[in-house]
Amino acid sequence: MENVHLAVEEEDLYSGYNDYNPTFDSEELENDAGFQQAVRTSHGRRPPMTAKFPGTAIGGRPLVSSFGSRIPMASSMGRPMTGTVQEGAARPMTAVRAAGYSSSLMRGSTFDPLGQSKGPAPPLEAKNEDTAEEKIKILEKKVNDLIEESCMAQSIGAFQLALEKAKEAGRKERALIRQREASGNTEHINLDLTYSGEVIKQGSNMTTVAASISTQLHRQYEQRKTVLLNLANQYANNEMYPEALNSYHVIVKNKMFTNAGRLKVNMANIYFEQKNYPKAIKFYRMALDQISNVHKELRIKIMQNIGVVFVRLGQYSDAITSFEHIMTESPNIKTGFNLILCYYAVGDRERMKKAFQKLISVPLGIDDEDKYIPASDDPSSNMVTEAIKNDKLHQMERDLKVLAEKYIMTAAKLIAPAIETSFASGFDWCVDMVKCSQYVELANDLEINKAITYLRQKDFNQAVETLKTFEKKDSRVKSAAATNLSFLYFLEKDYDQADRYADLAMNADRYNPAALINKGNTLFVKKDYEKAAEFYKEALRNDSSCTEALFNLGLSYERLNRLEEGLDCFLKLHSILRSSAEVMYQLAHLYEQLGDPQQAIEWLMQVISATPTDPHVLAKLGKLHDDEGDKSQAFQYYSESFRYFPSNIDVIEWLGAYYIETQFCEKAIQYFERATLIQPNYVKWQLIVASCYRRSGNYQKALETYKEIHRRFPENVECLRFLVRLSTDMGLKEVQEYATKLKKVEKMKELREQRVKSGRENSARGRREGSTGSAENAKAEPQPEPKQFSPLLDSDSGRSSSSSSKGERLSAKMRSLPGSNEPYEASSPKELDASYVDPLGPQMDRPKTGAKKPADDDDFADEDLGDELLPE
Repeated sequence: MENVHLAVEEEDLYSGYNDYNPTFDSEELENDAGFQQAVRTSHGRRPPMTAKFPGTAIGGRPLVSSFGSRIPMASSMGRPMTGTVQEGAARPMTAVRAAGYSSSLMRGSTFDPLGQSKGPAPPLEAKNEDTAEEKIKILEKKVNDLIEESCMAQSIGAFQLALEKAKEAGRKERALIRQREASGNTEHINLDLTYSGEVIKQGSNMTTVAASISTQLHRQYEQRKTVLLNLANQYANNEMYPEALNSYHVIVKNKMFTNAGRLKVNMANIYFEQKNYPKAIKFYRMALDQISNVHKELRIKIMQNIGVVFVRLGQYSDAITSFEHIMTESPNIKTGFNLILCYYAVGDRERMKKAFQKLISVPLGIDDEDKYIPASDDPSSNMVTEAIKNDKLHQMERDLKVLAEKYIMTAAKLIAPAIETSFASGFDWCVDMVKCSQYVELANDLEINKAITYLRQKDFNQAVETLKTFEKKDSRVKSAAATNLSFLYFLEKDYDQADRYADLAMNADRYNPAALINKGNTLFVKKDYEKAAEFYKEALRNDSSCTEALFNLGLSYERLNRLEEGLDCFLKLHSILRSSAEVMYQLAHLYEQLGDPQQAIEWLMQVISATPTDPHVLAKLGKLHDDEGDKSQAFQYYSESFRYFPSNIDVIEWLGAYYIETQFCEKAIQYFERATLIQPNYVKWQLIVASCYRRSGNYQKALETYKEIHRRFPENVECLRFLVRLSTDMGLKEVQEYATKLKKVEKMKELREQRVKSGRENSARGRREGSTGSAENAKAEPQPEPKQFSPLLDSDSGRSSSSSSKGERLSAKMRSLPGSNEPYEASSPKELDASYVDPLGPQMDRPKTGAKKPADDDDFADEDLGDELLPE
């Protein structure tokens, strides 16, 4: 009764929590007399099976009936059956082995049926990787990993690495095949011998075994196909087309590979890259035949490729057939544009119009932009709108729309001159068609392109008139037209009109960076660099990627002598335009101004790598190396500059001076002769040529050159002095003639200088008198300015000195005016000055290799020679 629970009115949640069945109390088993009696005797032990009973199998296993039940058997002890309610029935055997009861408990051992007293279980048996199956699995994993690595390398553009991984996967896959063959895998198993006994006993399992073998074979073939396909793709990516074709052929020829016909599209693409167009068409058509009509999009793409190949072959009628079929079945922008090109090639005006109408009516399948504008005050919906505004799908839609607009604009500019008698009427027809389509915004852009076409035809007035029609239209188009007008007037150097239209464009759209740049440019040419820089900065705030504004801002800082800020601008621009030679040259120029010639040389070397034939940059490099004292490098760069542009006077002068400095006057002559051809009225080059002849020892050629110079420039004093000196040295009869001419020229020079001096003194005296005079004198008539002197004539030759310009003669004479303290002596006798100054500079002194001793300087003068020093 103590285990009987009585019902109570309120149920206790914790009632019976500490109650337990004493049957499971193992701690009191030692005190249980009944249990100890059963352990000590054989009452609880199972009798051994020593005889066969009816209904048992060999080894004591019960027979299995067709119903899957066991036949109950009675034990020798007559124990009741387990799990039955019938009384008096014998208990069946439940196990062959004992449950762990032992009579050894009598000898003091503890009862441990679970074997817990033996300690922890032994460690798991290590996997044996030396078996053939494990080796095959490891190789399969390596092949799959290599294929994945190859595909990942291809995705990042590392085609060479992808090819290496694909080749390694191919090698591992061949090793895997050899391993399978060596281990006698499933494809070599004799099914009749291996599964014969099993078939007799379990005939239904044969299908499972065969299916397992087929699955393994299919997996092996699929892996083989994957390796070959990846290898072929990597060959194609690396432009190794013959190897790629061989790999594709192996895949296509094997009948175990399903859908191998699609790979013929890849083979046709390779033939297209090899410009083997007939074979490309053949394989495209084979692929088209092997692909069912279910794959409609794939068939359309193949037909589009066939049309493109026909265009490359010049078979426009066949290409038109393909494109027209595509536009009927599944129209798209690219095919419509290609169809217009084909009609343009054959010159079919009407079909061009129809194709253009089809092009602008192709549905893009994108949503309206209003969907991305928040339309309510619901924060959750606004958050969703902000999230999808710049997602991948919206970017894809924008790219598709931009591509469609590009094709439509290009097609309109192409067919406008061809569909009508004039391109203006053709543009008008295209504009009317576009206005009736979903691309209404493109109509104004087509009008602007019409003005640009007028500019290409050099019809400036018509372009301006067309752009002026946009002044009354909406702000965006008005700003674009005014920007173009401002730029046109800027090119025409009409800076006032350019400034006016720049203001108009800014008023229409203040966020138009091109309008702000044009405004800054007009201020830049007016040398208002501060305001120009402000407009360039505003343009950069509106569009941070506007490279023109950043470049012009750097130039403005350079003009303002803010070199560090200008350097920052050009460094930022160089990070955007890595290969721009103009930007790198400006950086070199700024570093030169900052006094860092090494950095300037490095940037100029980068300019040379981008434009290796720029003579100005080469000359700049030569100048910097010359300033650094590296004459050999300077000579190399100056020579390269002269080779590309042999008319640069500075380069010619440096090269000639270099050869004179190194005592190679003969080589310097060719450079100064070229300078004479470039500046024939500049006497300096001709005098240098004559001096080079004289330095090289060719006195006769030098004399002829001086005579030619005197004939062209009879008033040149230096030439006459050289003639007097050479004639004297060579003993010629013309010495007196040249001396007389030299004397007359010097006398005229003195007269001219004295008149200029007196004129200056008179003008200075008049200015002093005017500044110190009274108010009445200030109101008087101004004194007339000194008259200009006319060129003097040579009394001996009767020829005027018109061979040299007046400005050159005055500048030459002004350099040799007498000092202000020297008196004027008009008729004082003066000796002839035949001295001259060599334009090449003084000759180098000859090195003294030896000197003759005086006659009386004898080491043995005061000594008597003994007999021992005399010869025998």
